[in-house]
Amino acid sequence: MEYESVLIVKPEVFIYKIPPRASNRGYRAADWNLKEPTWTGRMRLVAKGTACILKLEDKTSGALFANCPIDTYPGVAIEAVSDSSRYFVIRVQDDNGRSAFLGLGFGDRSDSFDLNVALQDHFKWVKNQEQIEKEKTEPKQELDLGFKEGETIKINMRITKKDGSEGTSRTGKGKSSSGVLPPPPGGLSKIAPPPAQTAATAGGATSPAHRAAAGAGSEWTDYASAGGNQGQQNTANANWVQF
Repeated sequence: MEYESVLIVKPEVFIYKIPPRASNRGYRAADWNLKEPTWTGRMRLVAKGTACILKLEDKTSGALFANCPIDTYPGVAIEAVSDSSRYFVIRVQDDNGRSAFLGLGFGDRSDSFDLNVALQDHFKWVKNQEQIEKEKTEPKQELDLGFKEGETIKINMRITKKDGSEGTSRTGKGKSSSGVLPPPPGGLSKIAPPPAQTAATAGGATSPAHRAAAGAGSEWTDYASAGGNQGQQNTANANWVQF
């Protein structure tokens, strides 16, 4: 069951008898006798489902004076005049289906503006409802994700190494991933500790301890003792080592 909802109420409106339309230029309120309205009463704009009806009622008793069913706006059922924003031409109908065109006027422009907005909002809602119902009845098209003939796809892939870094894998010799440089060729030469310091004897000869160290020369390399057997040097130089 559909309920009737009130869209707008205006406590005072004016109804006029209007002459037939003279041309295609539209209706003009200046052609009416605006100082002497045919009827004065209340206007209610109501909706029942998608149907919209403008009702003219008595101010006191609420008795119905005329009904104006509106199927679209703007349209034949209600039309604005060409020379004023406060007046409209409406098509009223009785229970037998007979219709007549009457003039509808407001005392203030804000009242006519409210009627315009209420009608536009209602028929915008009707249009949205029709679109929703249309989508429900139409079969849904399945999305085709398959490749068409001749179509290709390019994928940019990244390879993650075991250490977590990204890059492309390579084969063959390369730099060490640890960042440690290899040792230089040839290895490190043995470096002998300096010989024990000896005390020179009276004739420039070395001490027995010095001679024992010199006799072990097979365990050391690149060094020679500057002993007292070199007569060219002074006794004071007997403790130097020559490199």
